Amino acid sequence: MENKPTKCHDFPTDLEYQSGFGNHFSSEAIAGALPQGQNSPLICPYGLYAEQISGTSFTAPRKLNLRSWLYRIKPSVTHEPFKPRVPSHGKLVSEFNESNASATPTQLRWKPVEIPDTPTDFIDGLYTVCGAGSSFLRHGFAIHMYTANKSMENCAFCNADGDFLIVPQQGKLWITTECGRLQVSPGEVIVLPQGFRFVVNLPDGPSRGYVAEIFGTHFQLPDLGPIGANGLAAPRDFLVPAAWFEQNSCPGYTIVQKFGGELFTARQDFSPFNVVAWHGNYVPYKYDLSKFCPYNTVLVDHGDPSINTVLTAPTDKPGVALLDFVIFPPRWLVAENTFRPPYYHRNCMSEFMGLIYGGYEAKADGFLPGGASLHSCMTPHGPDTKTYEATIAHGNEAGPHRIADTMAFMFESCLMPRICPWALESPFSDHDYYQCWIGLRSHFTPEETEGQSRDLQNGRD
Repeated sequence: MENKPTKCHDFPTDLEYQSGFGNHFSSEAIAGALPQGQNSPLICPYGLYAEQISGTSFTAPRKLNLRSWLYRIKPSVTHEPFKPRVPSHGKLVSEFNESNASATPTQLRWKPVEIPDTPTDFIDGLYTVCGAGSSFLRHGFAIHMYTANKSMENCAFCNADGDFLIVPQQGKLWITTECGRLQVSPGEVIVLPQGFRFVVNLPDGPSRGYVAEIFGTHFQLPDLGPIGANGLAAPRDFLVPAAWFEQNSCPGYTIVQKFGGELFTARQDFSPFNVVAWHGNYVPYKYDLSKFCPYNTVLVDHGDPSINTVLTAPTDKPGVALLDFVIFPPRWLVAENTFRPPYYHRNCMSEFMGLIYGGYEAKADGFLPGGASLHSCMTPHGPDTKTYEATIAHGNEAGPHRIADTMAFMFESCLMPRICPWALESPFSDHDYYQCWIGLRSHFTPEETEGQSRDLQNGRD
């Protein structure tokens, strides 16, 4: 075990992981570092400190209870007092109201945001697009995007408000956490639970992506219902890091903590990644979207997008999600006599969409990788004019068709989002988005066809 500073060029690509979702994991970077038979002995092996991190209240039902024990060289409490970060960030929100965000039912779309010219790490490149609820009240969500061109240096980020689900669209991420290290490429996602400290390095240079944040709950695998015991995202395909630590001195090391949407900093003289061993079920994890097993209709009609749910953050109301993470992966379309693209829709849920690579089946153009769209509660949306006309032109002779080389996704929530002013006023906002539907013309033919006349006559008889 080499104890060197965590630098971008030191991060290996052949990492070892543990697999599973919701398991009780255990990992040690030095054999024998985990205490046996108890969590907090008087003296831990190797003189380590025992520290628990709780993701749920102590008395949460056992099936929902999340916590891990970390055995570290110095406890995380060893730091100077937190102070408001200077300069302040200004574009992060965790309590949404009319004073900091606007409500609009208009369909919104954004073009891909350009990578900044000035040095920008993950923290400074992160900005809120929309959200609802409050991290103070432990209920709600926020959707962010990020652009970055430099690795984080001599600092770590900690989100006290909620869980991050990060979806990189451009550029690989090397993420160091207190439980170990994870490599996350476009086409993969990572969940960083509330409270964990982490660093984001950029081995490929500039990076861009999306982030969903949930307050007061955690992601779960969706129930499979009549699908059965298998399908969608398999628990064994989720990967958790193995223990890794560093023990070097780090004078002036800064912890940047997001608390109530504001950033605070505290100094310490050691790396927060000094956890030699750990065990528990509250851990960061990643998932490769190409491993998703999709289901689809095999005779008629277009299935509801919920069939493609990877992760869900439920509410107390059965079947209603605070936030679902849904993907639209490569798959076969075989439905007969069916309009195969997504149907025209008004939804009681709100839908934020992003595109990792390729195109999206409901938009012939304008929706680009790195871009985004928002269709809020009961706002009409659906295929654009070009997609509709091209689909109708194929008629019933389309035959089986494989959608390939694409990965779109959706964050869907039961809450109505407010949009941040910098998102509404962004130079990358597509103000002509509505034009993609204006060309939809009437195909109504009031004259009865022979088949319609026969059906009506049979009804009268």
